[in-house]
Amino acid sequence: PLVSIFTASYGAQPYIPMPAKLALSPRGAELEHLIISDPPFAIQGDKLDKHYNRKEEFVVDGYIEIPKEEYPSFSDSWIKECERVLRPGGCIYIVSGYTNLVDILNALKKTKLEEINHIIWKYNFGVFTSRKYVSSHYHIMFYQKTGGKRVFNTNCRFGSDERDENNGSLNYKDREDVWIINREYKPGEVKNKNELPKELLKKMIQYSSNPGDLVCDLFLGSFSTAKVAIGLNRFAVGFEKNTHSYNHQIKETNKVIPGSLIDTLRIPSKNNNINSGKSWSEEDKGKLISSYKKLLKKEGSKQKAIKVLCEEFGRGRFSILNIINMMEDKTSDSLFSKE
Repeated sequence: PLVSIFTASYGAQPYIPMPAKLALSPRGAELEHLIISDPPFAIQGDKLDKHYNRKEEFVVDGYIEIPKEEYPSFSDSWIKECERVLRPGGCIYIVSGYTNLVDILNALKKTKLEEINHIIWKYNFGVFTSRKYVSSHYHIMFYQKTGGKRVFNTNCRFGSDERDENNGSLNYKDREDVWIINREYKPGEVKNKNELPKELLKKMIQYSSNPGDLVCDLFLGSFSTAKVAIGLNRFAVGFEKNTHSYNHQIKETNKVIPGSLIDTLRIPSKNNNINSGKSWSEEDKGKLISSYKKLLKKEGSKQKAIKVLCEEFGRGRFSILNIINMMEDKTSDSLFSKE
C-alpha cells in the first residue's frame, strides 16, 4: 500500500530488495517496525553550498526541494501515510531544521501518533553568521504508534552500571535527549547534498529496532538509513525521487553485506541487576536500609556503600537511591549524615 501511494503521489522510486520482500509477504497494511525520515526542509536546499562554502563537484545532481508554500500539505500527506503503515508500537524519527518545524509538528498533531521525545541533535560546523548565533543543531521528533509494545533497547549501547571518569552513568548520558554527533565529511567521494551521519543512524536503529525488523526511509537520498539498517542485520525499504541519486546509491547499497556493521558496535557490560524493574517488598526495603547503615559505617562513603548494595540486591543505583531517599523522609535521623 505504501508503494502505490508514494509512487503515484510523488513519483518516487521504491527500494524493496528481495530480503525485504520476503519479510513483507506475511504482513498486512501495517508493515514497518521503524521509520527514519529526513525530508526536504523547504529552505532552498539546492543552494546550500553557498552558505556552507563547499564544493559541489562530487555531489549527486538532481536535489529535489519542496516549495515553501506546499510544505504544510506535503508534511500532512507523508506523515499521515507513516501513521498508517507503522505497526502498533512501531516508531518514527523525523529529522527537521527549525525553519519549517512548525509544519512537521502540526502534521504530527493531526495524527494519533504519540510523542516520546523531542531530541536535539548538535553537530559541528553550523552555518557561519556574524550578526546572530550560529545555528548548529537539528530537531528529531521521536513518536510511536499506540496499541502495541514499543521496542526500546535500554542497554544496547551501555550497561546500566557503566560509569565515566566522574562516576556518571554512561547509559544515562547516552539516553539524554541532546545528542552531540558530528557530521561526516567525505572529500573526493560521490555523495548526496545532505546525509545523516552513520553514528546517528546506528544509535536510532540500535535503540528502536531488533535484528530482523523492517526499517523504512521515505526520503532515501544517500540511502544511508538503508545501508546502516542492512549492516545491522535489519531489512530496509524506502523511496527516492531523484533519479540520479537512486541509480547511483542503489548500486552502492547492494554492496552492503548484511550484518557487516555488527563488529563496529560497542559491546556494553553485562547487566548484573537481575532484579531490575521488580517491585520492592517491605521486607526488602527493610533489609536494604539495615545493610546501608552498616555499610556506611564500614565503608565511610555513601558511594562505596551503594555500589555494594547494587551487587547485593541486584538492582541499579537509582533504584537503591530512591528507596533510601523515601526512607529518609520518614525518619528524623538523616541517613545521609555520613557521606
